[in-house]
Amino acid sequence: MISNQDNWNNISLINQSQSELKALNSNIEEYDNLNQLYDEYYDFIEIYDSFNDQEKNELIENLKKLETRLNKLKIQSLLNGKTDDNNCFIEIHAGAGGTESQDWADMLLRMYQRFAEKYDYKFSLIDYQKGEEAGIKNATLLLVGYKPYGYLKKESGIHRLVRISPFDSNKRRHTSFSSVWVYPEIDENIEVEINPKDIRIDTYRASGAGGQHINTTDSAVRITHLKYNVVVQSQSERSQHRNKDTAMKMLKSRIYEIEIDKQNQEKKKNESNKKEIGWGHQIRSYVLHPYKMIKDLRSNYQTSNTDSVLDGNIFEFLESGLIDEN
Repeated sequence: MISNQDNWNNISLINQSQSELKALNSNIEEYDNLNQLYDEYYDFIEIYDSFNDQEKNELIENLKKLETRLNKLKIQSLLNGKTDDNNCFIEIHAGAGGTESQDWADMLLRMYQRFAEKYDYKFSLIDYQKGEEAGIKNATLLLVGYKPYGYLKKESGIHRLVRISPFDSNKRRHTSFSSVWVYPEIDENIEVEINPKDIRIDTYRASGAGGQHINTTDSAVRITHLKYNVVVQSQSERSQHRNKDTAMKMLKSRIYEIEIDKQNQEKKKNESNKKEIGWGHQIRSYVLHPYKMIKDLRSNYQTSNTDSVLDGNIFEFLESGLIDEN
């Protein structure tokens, strides 16, 4: 007998397959369109000198648009890693600095939530630890949709904020740091063994995003892997059993990502022409004062439209990170 949960899983799988097929067909159609445009513009370039200034400017603008579309198509071709199709977890941790860093971590959480909303990703807040005065100490998001890990995997690292502090009565400039870790949700096709002797499981009372207790029992679960020194938490479900299942899935995903990262680091040691980019390195700088500029320190992509980026418009940064890697 097929359960309601099995039916739901099958429906979700069908919907996901339809979305992927639609995206694939869209890529093929885009490739054909770009190929046709390339042929047209190539002919125009040969007679460029005969154009007037307006025609030259129009051709240059069209070539820029063509380059943008080519880069987007290139991104699609780059997302072919083993786990690029997977859903992903985004962990955000405030750095040292108390309220300043905790508020910055909350700003990053909102940025990723807004990104998910703008690009039709479903997301759920798996864990949330409220800051002492403002912001958050840490939070974990789960993103579900089209290749979320593939697009967001380069977001792992240290994010630095420079601004006039809203918490400083003297209006002094402060620098804050928060870390982001993005790792894929591991499906049943990938096996990760967890020795029960290597983990410690703790339970505690769950708190909501507003700080209120959402359950009167110790339903939240924290799992610590003693050998890897990895801690994961889940409090989104009312059931302790479900939170334990979610936390265990997160733990397996984290360990898988750590092992893959170790393998990649070994490869990078033998590739002197590639930059070493690991978690724990500063990857992006967000300057809101004395000028406005957000800059990716790996690809050098930058923009002065800081409000737009912090409102979730980070796709250009995601693209630049993926292109720079390849």
